[in-house]
Amino acid sequence: MMEQTPSPPRPDQPDYLRVLRTFLVNSLVREMQFRGNFVIELLTHAFWFTMQVVLFRVIFGNVSTVNGWSRGEYFGFMATAMILNALMEAFFVPNLANLSELVRTGGLDFALLKPIDTQFLVSFEKLDLGAFVQLLLPSGLLAYSFAQTGHLPSLGDAALYLGLLLLSVAIYYSLMLVFASTSVWLGRNQGLYEFWFYITIFARYPRDIYRGSWAADALRFGFSFVLPILLVVTVPAQVIVGRIFQPGFLAVLVVAAGISLVLSRWVFHRALRAYGSASS
Repeated sequence: MMEQTPSPPRPDQPDYLRVLRTFLVNSLVREMQFRGNFVIELLTHAFWFTMQVVLFRVIFGNVSTVNGWSRGEYFGFMATAMILNALMEAFFVPNLANLSELVRTGGLDFALLKPIDTQFLVSFEKLDLGAFVQLLLPSGLLAYSFAQTGHLPSLGDAALYLGLLLLSVAIYYSLMLVFASTSVWLGRNQGLYEFWFYITIFARYPRDIYRGSWAADALRFGFSFVLPILLVVTVPAQVIVGRIFQPGFLAVLVVAAGISLVLSRWVFHRALRAYGSASS
C-alpha cells in the first residue's frame, strides 16, 4: 500500500504557529530599531522588581509571617504574581490596549479583511520582548523562595503549577478582552480598560489576608467564586511552595477559565457585528 503524503493546509486554514513566529520576528525587528528604549524598559522592570523585593525584606525583618505566609513562601507568591503579569504584558497588554485605537482610526477594517481569525490577530500581533526578558527575575526569586523554605517541588507540582498559570492567564486575558471590546460601543474606553488593572490589584496579595470584617469576607467570597481574581495567583503559589490548598479551587479555576474564554469570545464577536467600520 502506497503511503499517502499529508495534504497541505487549505488556504482558508492559516498555520497559526507560523503566523505567531512571524509576529515574533516582527517584534524583534521593531525592538532592535529602538535599542535604547528596549534597554530602558529592562532597567525600569529591574528597578521595580528590586524595590518590591527590598520592601518585603524590610517587612519580614519586623514580622515572621504575613497571615501564615513565611518570608520564603511569600517570595514564591510574589514571583508567581510577577510571572503572571509578565506573560500578560508580553502577549496581550500591548495588543488589547491598542484595540480602541484600531476602532477609532479604522485600523480594525484591515484586520477584518485578513484571512485569519480576527481575535487571534488583535491579541498576538505585537509581542513585548522586554516582558519576556523580565521573566528571568521572578524565576530567580522563585528559586530563592525554594532555598528559603527548603521545599523542592516535584515534577507533578511543577506541571500543575504551569497548568494553573495558563488557566490564570486565560482568566486575565478574557477579562481584558471583554473590557477592550467595549471600545466598539463606547468609542473610547480608557476608564473601563484601566478598571482591569484596578481589579487585578487584589490578586497581588494572598487570599488569606482578606478576612477580619464583613467587607473583607464579602470581597474574599466574590473574588473567589464569582470572579476568581484572588485565586489566579494564590492557588498556583500554594502549589509551588508546598502550602496546603483547597482542591476545590482547582475546579473553580478550570471552570472559570473555560467560561471566561467562551464568554469573552462571544462579547468580542458581538462587538465585531456592531462595528460599522471607519468609512460608514
